[in-house]
Amino acid sequence: MSKVGKLPVAIPAGVTISVADGVITVKGPKGELKQAYSSDIEIKVEGTEAVLTTKNNAKQTNAYHGLYRALIANMVKGVSEGFTKTLVITGVGYRAEVKGKELVMNLGYSSDYIAIIPEGLTVATTPDGKVTITGIDKQLVGEFSSQIRKLRKPEPYKGKGIRYDNEVIRRKVGKTGVK
Repeated sequence: MSKVGKLPVAIPAGVTISVADGVITVKGPKGELKQAYSSDIEIKVEGTEAVLTTKNNAKQTNAYHGLYRALIANMVKGVSEGFTKTLVITGVGYRAEVKGKELVMNLGYSSDYIAIIPEGLTVATTPDGKVTITGIDKQLVGEFSSQIRKLRKPEPYKGKGIRYDNEVIRRKVGKTGVK
């Protein structure tokens, strides 16, 4: 059995979990998420906890045990609290703004980069170069923020680029020109 899978998932007030036909549905104040799961895993909702058990002791089933427990815990947290990622844009003339369902960024290229904001995410920008991405699906928030960061990764000499708010960039000294 998986160490992670053994732990029950706590269900806060206002969140409901329903299991039917190989699909688990989690509903909460912020929205609804669905996830298909393997038939080797059995999910039972008991009061304020969801408990996962395995039907056999195969290696793949044990891997699924921990995976689906983590996915369900993320779904419960997403529909009750939500997920947020903050990106910081650093550089002279680098900026971002939201126009409708598009994130328009000037990142030092000859033209602006336009990213379509996926359904289910909200993006907010501040004048000091922070982009905040929020949503109920952890995977979607992480994927979109990763794609935005990939456009202009932070460089180690001046620190220009897009980085996560809690990310630390190892700075290098550069050439001094002294012989």
